[in-house]
Amino acid sequence: MSKKLNKRMAGELINIGVIGAGGRMGRMLIEAVQDNPQTALSAAIERQGSSLVGADAGEVASIGRIEVKIVDDLVAVINDIDVLIDFSLPEATEQNMQICAEHKVAMVIGTTGFNEQQEQVLTEASKHIAIVYAGNYSTGVNLSLKLLGLAAKAFGTNADVEIIEAHHKHKIDAPSGTAYMMAEAVAEARGQDLKEVAVYGREGQTGARKPGTIGIHAIRGGEIIGDHTVMFIADGEVVEITHRARARMTFAAGAVRATTWIVQQKAGQYNMQDVLGLND
Repeated sequence: MSKKLNKRMAGELINIGVIGAGGRMGRMLIEAVQDNPQTALSAAIERQGSSLVGADAGEVASIGRIEVKIVDDLVAVINDIDVLIDFSLPEATEQNMQICAEHKVAMVIGTTGFNEQQEQVLTEASKHIAIVYAGNYSTGVNLSLKLLGLAAKAFGTNADVEIIEAHHKHKIDAPSGTAYMMAEAVAEARGQDLKEVAVYGREGQTGARKPGTIGIHAIRGGEIIGDHTVMFIADGEVVEITHRARARMTFAAGAVRATTWIVQQKAGQYNMQDVLGLND
């Protein structure tokens, strides 16, 4: 039995580190960590050169002083952490995975937009530490993924599938990680390879829709937190499965929930459906 598992069973608080502590998501993660009775913030990390280095993380998150100063070096605080939460950029997360694997610190990763090399780093790191990696930490989204699998199996390729996602104007990647998760759930249930059947947007003389393809479309504007709709369009009927996020704290609270689960797991790669028991 691992030291961390012993600690968890003894009822001690789980020490959490948050990457990007000064960002919008980072601030919410700090609040969610402090709100969860099983967790406590032990480290807050920002990029080198950030004006927030040295500031109290609780004051930055507007929850009051908590005596945890923001630092710019993960290695300097890695031994204070049981689990690192990382919702940053692929390049930064790649380095953080290597550091955590070396120091045997579990991770909860919400970074999207990994390339093949970064996916390989994730696979290698998960041989040494337990990692929850998900494009979305909302309970509702992960329940939707389960429903999408059921619908895809029922319709097969007799229904055309279109996925429409909408996010705020500041989001830098498209489609969203959640849209990819939804498309993967449909493709897997139908026995398809998403890379072979995905169609990203349409323009010009596209010709007739090819049977079995999965359309994926991105909308960007305003302050939309995250809306996702999957349409199963069959002859004579349409089924839509929609999830709309109304507060970003939903994602932060879900990520913190994942930290309380991952400390009990062996090395490996997991997702939020594992955390929620939907893969049982």
